[in-house]
Amino acid sequence: MSTTLPSPRLSMLDLVAVRQGSSVADALALASRTARHAESLGFVRYWLAEHHNIPGVASSATAVLVGHVAGATERIRVGSGGIMLPNHAPLVVAEAFGTLAELYPGRIDLGLGRAPGTDGLTMRALRRDRVESEDDFPADVAELQRLLAPAQPGQRLVALPGAGTEVPIWLLGSSLYSARLAAERGLPYAFASHFAPRLLLQAIELYRQNFRPSAQLDRPYVMIGVPLAAAPTDEEAEYLASSHYQRVLGILSNQRGLLPPPDAGFMERLPAQHRAAIVDFLAAGVIGGPATVREGFLRLAELTGADELMLVCDIHDPALRLRALDIAAQALADAFPQAALAA
Repeated sequence: MSTTLPSPRLSMLDLVAVRQGSSVADALALASRTARHAESLGFVRYWLAEHHNIPGVASSATAVLVGHVAGATERIRVGSGGIMLPNHAPLVVAEAFGTLAELYPGRIDLGLGRAPGTDGLTMRALRRDRVESEDDFPADVAELQRLLAPAQPGQRLVALPGAGTEVPIWLLGSSLYSARLAAERGLPYAFASHFAPRLLLQAIELYRQNFRPSAQLDRPYVMIGVPLAAAPTDEEAEYLASSHYQRVLGILSNQRGLLPPPDAGFMERLPAQHRAAIVDFLAAGVIGGPATVREGFLRLAELTGADELMLVCDIHDPALRLRALDIAAQALADAFPQAALAA
């Protein structure tokens, strides 16, 4: 494979999984520990996802977690991957992330999604009497942009804190809708290929072809989600990835739970249709030893031209999860030696 492509940067997305045998407090502590480790490896950013009423996922209070992780680190950018905007009034989001931006200047990102990220019952509990739908997303994004921009003379609604912080806004998506909106608004775009890779190439092409430069961004910028399981050998990585396989099967069968330990031979024992569904879900994944991870990163770079790879690493053992990030960082440096020399 060619190594003449520009090197993508590495980042990480954390759902703050609660592991079997551990507690929510353990999961929160691990998020900070992992972010510090990613920072030491030169990762660009560390994002937290918003999910509600999902067993085994402790990232529901996303803005609180962003502050927690930012306070535990020094340089890495920290943000939301993402805030599910239908669940929140734009003013509340602007105030929360404006406060974070004042506490941690130049380090906060605001990734936005247009789905509720939960079931109907929980959605109604979050919104109470608010009438909001995914169709309101473009207007809500525009309102957030206004609230985070410098306040204008005569502006009656001002986010304090928030106004003037100009927290970078990203649009997240797993379909073509947000790709088109991100292009129209000149915003960076993150595709959720870590769980919905089917439209990845089509969405990126649409985004790049229709991109309009903005005050925030003068050229398209693409991030893609990449499931990762890395270990010293392909065999061990496949074994560790079985925790992720079990979790994916739980998502697909609506039987979610705590992140399980690895299970040797798990995939081989499944019916063919279940194996195929998991493989489709993780089609953008990189699973293997150092050489396999290197080739996986090269393949994704050539296929997508992504500016950034956001890793999702659901390895059950916290120490082996950190080791996987070490392997990933070295594999990227090996795949793109020119970038390592330039750095």
